[in-house]
Amino acid sequence: MAQPSLRSIAREAPFYVARGEEVSVFEQCHAAGLPVLLKGPTGCGKTRFLEYMAWRLDRPLITVACHDDLSATDLTGRYLVIGGETVWHDGPLSSAARSGAICYLDELVEARADTIVVIHPLADHRRVLPIEKTGELVSAAPGFQLVISYNPGYQQLLKELKPSTRQRFVAIEFTLPVPEAERRIVVHEGGVPEPTAAALVELAIRLHRLDAHGLAELPSTRLLVSTARLLAGGIPAREACRAALVAPLTDDPELRAAMDALVTATF
Repeated sequence: MAQPSLRSIAREAPFYVARGEEVSVFEQCHAAGLPVLLKGPTGCGKTRFLEYMAWRLDRPLITVACHDDLSATDLTGRYLVIGGETVWHDGPLSSAARSGAICYLDELVEARADTIVVIHPLADHRRVLPIEKTGELVSAAPGFQLVISYNPGYQQLLKELKPSTRQRFVAIEFTLPVPEAERRIVVHEGGVPEPTAAALVELAIRLHRLDAHGLAELPSTRLLVSTARLLAGGIPAREACRAALVAPLTDDPELRAAMDALVTATF
């Protein structure tokens, strides 16, 4: 069964640097009961944005990491034998709908097609979740919101959300932060001083230029923060960059050599 992450409402605001009008758009979607699709590359801040919005809206957040074995039952619930009795146990989606929480289906496209269809009645004007095994029709409580994420950069090559699913959602698109915002994030999340953060962001900009030479994934803000944390812990710059930035991006010897050269030139 899917193991959701149930987060209580944070007492302090999660650190988030806005890039445009995404906060206002999300607030209006929540007020209108509209589901939201977060589109963008891995590590660009989609999950952090949603954590921030859950805090801002004072709503609990239930997160499910989707995968190709995720079934409809994993989301809606199943009967369990507890103490010799058969008891119904809600899944994360039905639990969120009943309690008025925000339900985040991370990388929904990774789930099976028959699982994705289950969310359709919750993602349109009906806002209901049919539970086949009990015959119940769960109406979404006030405050419930369905949010999914999608990385079109690589998933379009393998899987795609069907139009019947995509067109139920308001899409908020994310890109990697602009350098000034990314420096702020690396300083705060990585625990390094401004000059070090600036050097890491400059290195990322240089690495972006290798995209034309076959680098499949661009260095994300998440990777820069991981590198910064190694630096803050005393790991030498070249070793930290190789472990947390270069190695996760490619196994190609020529690309690694080119990236190592950029690391050396930067630090």
